[in-house]
Amino acid sequence: MSTARRIEILVDRPLLRRVTAAADTAGVTNYALLPTLGGRDGADAWSQDQLTGATDRILFTTVLAADKADALVAALTPLLDSHDLLLTISTVEVVRGGRF
Repeated sequence: MSTARRIEILVDRPLLRRVTAAADTAGVTNYALLPTLGGRDGADAWSQDQLTGATDRILFTTVLAADKADALVAALTPLLDSHDLLLTISTVEVVRGGRF
């Protein structure tokens, strides 16, 4: 077992390209994009918009080494407040640590 970081970002679909570009810049080579059905953000509820997709939110998730996690967070920092991103970081144990 080895330790790695898991980063999850809840991102509006129109901003997804900027998040994946930041991941590329940070050297992130493995991630998954998961669709969401809906949720609540404070008092506001949101749901998937099957007509235009404009209000859809995607969960970007990745497991990576600490240095790449730091680089990704640094690349995304300008977007955190301006685009109200929800970014979480966890320390996880992985079985095949050589992949990260």
